Amino acid sequence: MKKKWIWIAFLAPLGIALFIVIGGELVMHLWNWLLPPLFGWRQISFWQAVGLLALCRILFGGLGMRGSHRPNGRRRMAERWEQMTPEEREKARQGFRGRCGPSEPRDAKPTT
Repeated sequence: MKKKWIWIAFLAPLGIALFIVIGGELVMHLWNWLLPPLFGWRQISFWQAVGLLALCRILFGGLGMRGSHRPNGRRRMAERWEQMTPEEREKARQGFRGRCGPSEPRDAKPTT
């Protein structure tokens, strides 16, 4: 078991460095290939591309703090749903509709 952690501790920094190098190069080349000819923007350096990659990860990736790192979320919601009474389920449905907008009942036929 300890050998596994030694390998992970050794390979993790290499993987992170490889991601930064490949990601930075990819962003830099794509930016410099597309944006100056299309919009007249200046070319960027490798470090600017790494900064842009980090900024996009923060803004759009959320730093891995939610979402994909919670595999038990659906199962927990299903367990809660099963424990609800029919009245509580209907109240929850109304709350979902209020937040997510109106929806047609499942058995309703579309009008054309």
